[in-house]
Order: sequence, then structure tokens, then C-alpha cells
Amino acid sequence: MTADLVLRGGRVFNGFSVHPTGTAVAVECGRITAVGPEAAVRAASGPRTGIVDLRGRLVTPGLIDAHAHTFMGGIEALACDVGHCGGADEVQAAVSRYARSTDSRDSPWITGAGWYKGHYDGGFPDASVLDTAVPHRPVYLINRDHHSAWVNTAALRLAGIDDRTPDPADGRIGRRPDGSASGILHEGAMSLVARLLPPITREAVEAGILHGQAHLHALGVTGWQEAIIGEYAGYPDAAPAYRSLAASGRLTGRASGALWVPRGLTLGDLPGLVDSFGARRDLNAAAGFPTSSAKIMVDGVPENRTAAMLEPYESAGCTCGGRTGTDRGPTYLPPEVLDAAAEALEAARFDLHLHAIGDRAVRTALDAVGRAAVALHPTPGGSRSWEPRHTMAHVQLVHPDDVPRFGHLGVTVNAQALWACSDEQMRSLTVPLIGAERARWQYPFASMLAGGAPLAMGSDWPVSDADPWQAIHVAVHRAHPDHGDTGPLVPAEALDLTTALSAYTAGSARVTRSPAGVLRPGAPADLAVLSADPFGPDGPALHRLRADLTIVGGRVVFERAAHRA
Repeated sequence: MTADLVLRGGRVFNGFSVHPTGTAVAVECGRITAVGPEAAVRAASGPRTGIVDLRGRLVTPGLIDAHAHTFMGGIEALACDVGHCGGADEVQAAVSRYARSTDSRDSPWITGAGWYKGHYDGGFPDASVLDTAVPHRPVYLINRDHHSAWVNTAALRLAGIDDRTPDPADGRIGRRPDGSASGILHEGAMSLVARLLPPITREAVEAGILHGQAHLHALGVTGWQEAIIGEYAGYPDAAPAYRSLAASGRLTGRASGALWVPRGLTLGDLPGLVDSFGARRDLNAAAGFPTSSAKIMVDGVPENRTAAMLEPYESAGCTCGGRTGTDRGPTYLPPEVLDAAAEALEAARFDLHLHAIGDRAVRTALDAVGRAAVALHPTPGGSRSWEPRHTMAHVQLVHPDDVPRFGHLGVTVNAQALWACSDEQMRSLTVPLIGAERARWQYPFASMLAGGAPLAMGSDWPVSDADPWQAIHVAVHRAHPDHGDTGPLVPAEALDLTTALSAYTAGSARVTRSPAGVLRPGAPADLAVLSADPFGPDGPALHRLRADLTIVGGRVVFERAAHRA
């Protein structure tokens, strides 16, 4: 048998390290059949073998994004996308253009996303900015981290939100000094307006997935985990669309999903939720869309003081109209409910996908995993018929006492490494709220790795850039050129390039139970050819690397123009 494709003349990263002798890879019937020196792989070539001349570039396993919101990113990119805007004036112009391009008779609403808290004093703009752009049509714009929404006065009126409207249990209404609603809705308060939005159709979700898939493939990403599968913040369950695309062959990436555990879960709800999750897992798996993870949002984010802290937020940094000196932020499930959910879901063979950002959220989540392990496996060191692969995403603030617990419990650190730098939001919003001591506890990747924690990486796109090489650059340097000469953020927590790239390939494959992520004979031929070899002596800055060619299952899904020249 001869190979369908041979890539030769470069270097090979196999998911764990640079191959000591590998300069070529052979692919046949969608799988890797040989990796090694070109002379050894050449025997697999035949007259019909396609040849890719690597010209000294690096070929890696296709990168796997272990935490993304791909369909949301696609939908938002096709709506009123303000992610490129640098502040209020640019948002006004973008919203005005979008309003002129749409017919209010089709839908009065203007929806979109992407505004950045770092562009506004105190992190949050006012409804009056949107009123200037569109005074009569309601506007609903989700911010980049998806934990807050910005609406205009017309939307507030439609929702009946005024100075007398109470905060929901799992959110907060932003208020001006006089107590009136400012137009910012945090966490669960977003649903006060989101429930009024026109339903997002199956066709729109499919279009969003396909747009997001193309975007990820162009970055060398061949697989991803949808971090929320279920109804959330006005978005529908994307699983039917994924099943449809998989059945039609239009889903070219290896996508999986984490089933959303509602924030209002009670102990009484738990048996029904676990049963429904099992049925949904079976249905999705049969269609080619694995959903063997359960997503639990333990807390929020520090900039709106919904990240759960062991000690109160700094009062000097409170700019959102909340309590000062006593506010430690919420956990969205009571500890007894989180403990019971962790045990029941692991017993049903679900991997936990935990969102935890504040140090109290991290500790609470680790406690739940530990208690589930004791309850389900009371004999230390005993064999298990099924090994869970629990992961904790974001892990921004980790108390030093909890750093070694990730390794002890086998919890994978699902790092969004692009955030581990001193950008404008970090300097002007986050650090004033958490204080200097806790700022030094942020994103302790190297320390958790040294304690035995497995590592995976994801982007959280569209919360931040989906390009893996922007995140890898920050993981290695703890700084990014886009944010000026601000110095590295806690430089002792930097990773080396091999470790960071392994986390984005083999590490993410392991935690998402993907068969890909490694480059060895027998593995799926999911490959990315980079624009250069970053391990070479003359390799470019990491953030300048690009994908020239992306292959999934032996099939080219992205090719940069003239990459073979």
C-alpha cells in the first residue's frame, strides 16, 4: 500500500516533543502510517502520492481547543460584531452601521457582542452611549467575556427594568450613583433582557458553527470542545445543529461538547438532570458528537466581582455599585449541591468541566472533586473501571495551599493562557479589585505543573482570540507585544515552548477524550503545518506563527494561499 500524502523536509512535533529524527510523515486512509527520517518514509510514496514540501517548517498534530464557544463565536461574528471596536465612539459607529443595514420590520432588535471592559472607565459603559447610536430600537450586546451585557434604554424599558427592579439571585443590575439602571447586566441579570430576544434558529446555529469551524481551521485547530451545550444567556442548545452537520458531513472538525448544568440546580433536580444527561449523551454520540463532559460554572469573573474569593475584594477597586469591604463574590451552586452534583455526575461517567476563577471557587471545586473521589472510590489506590478526566478551566486565582491539590486529585488545568499577562483590563480593573498579594497568585501554570497537574489549553473564543499561538506566546513569556512594555505577569509561572505546545495538542486531546492530538503511526491524520519552525535557532516570535495547512483525517480543510511556493 502506498501513502495518500507525504509531508517531508521539515521537523515533526509529535504532541510531546520534537521528534529526534523525524523529518517526514506519511498518511494513508486518514491515518498516520509513518513518522521518521525522510529516507525511511520515502518508501511509502507512490506515483499517486501527494507531496507537501515542508521547506524546514514544523508539522504538529492539529491543535485542539479544550474550551471554546465556537457556535456562539460564529453567530456573533455574523451579527453586530463590535469586537474590533476600540471604545465608545467606535461602538456607536458600528451599531449605527448595523442598524442601517437591517430592517426593523424583520426584527426590531440589534444583537451582537465583543465589547471590551478595558476600554471603559470602571470597566462598564452606559446605556446612553447606545441611545445616541440607536434611540428607538432595543440593543443587546454581550461583552467579550460573556459575563455581562450592555443594553440601551429602549431594551431596559421593554424588560421593565428600573431603579426598583431587584437583582436576581445569580446576577446584578448595574446602577448609576442615583440608583437608576445603567444599561449593564451582570451574569443572571442578562436573562432579564435575553428572554425577550427573538429565538435563534437552527439555521443560524448551523451557520455559526460552520463560520466558527472555518475560523478555527485557519488557525491550525482541528478539534474543540464546546464548553456549553444547553440553553444559556439567550442561546439555544447547539447539539441538534451539531448532529445535523455531522450527519451531512459538513462538520469537518472533531467537535465535542460539555452539557450545561444550570446555575439554579437543586438537590431535588439532580436525579432528573443526570438521567437527562445520560440520554442526551447517547443521542449525541450516535450522531457523531460526543458530549461526555458536564459543565459547571462555579463562579463568575473578578471584574464584575462575581468571581468567588476567600477574602473580600479590595474596596478601592469597587466601581460597580456593590458592597465594599465584605463582598467575596458568589458561588453559583451551594457547596452541598456542587458536592452532590460532582459525585452523581462522576458516578454516571461524566467528566466534570469546571469554570473556576476566584480562589474560593477553585478551592470549592477541588473540594467537590475530592469528596466525590472518596465517596466513589473509598479504597485508596484501588482499581477503577473508569477513570474520570475532570478539568478546571481558567484557574486565575489559586491560593498557594491549593496549587498542589490539582496533581493530587488528577484535575487537569485547562488554561486560557492568553489572559496571563498585564493587559489594560488586568492593570486598570483586575489588580485594583484583588490587590497586590493576590495578583501574584494568578495563573500559576508552572507551579501546578510541578505539582503533577496535567495541562490542557483552550482559547475561550470568542471571549478572547482563538489563535493558539497568541496564547502559547503568553504562556512562554507571560507578556504580549500588543500590551506594550508592561513586563511579565508573575514570570516564574512561565512554561517552556514544548510544554505549552504539548498542552494544546496531546494534553487537550486527553482531557476531551479525542483520538487525535498526537503524531504517531495509527493516530488520526489531524495535522497542522506551521509557517516556520519555532524550535529552530532562527524561529520567529511565537505570536507571529501561522498555520499554512490544516488537515483533518487526511483531508485538507484549510490551505493558506501560496504556502507551497
